[in-house]
Amino acid sequence: MPARLVALLLIGLLGVVHAQLWFGRGSVGDVAEMRRRLEQQKTHNVQAQQGNDRLAAEVRDLQEGLEMVEEKARMELGMVKPNEIFVNYAKPR
Repeated sequence: MPARLVALLLIGLLGVVHAQLWFGRGSVGDVAEMRRRLEQQKTHNVQAQQGNDRLAAEVRDLQEGLEMVEEKARMELGMVKPNEIFVNYAKPR
């Protein structure tokens, strides 16, 4: 009788461990989901890094040269130099 009880206890423990492997925290499905989310995060990080690099280059250009400042003022703010005339030409339809 005790040998049977030990065998049933071991089978029960094996069942619990097996259930944890498939359904519990850190299960096969859980790990697959975490890997998928990790890949998404890596993609997002690469895109964010590219944006950061672009902004850093723009800041560097603004700090180093006045040409970039002048270009931004003209294009984005519509500024002109003193004694300069701004002409906006639209194509006729």
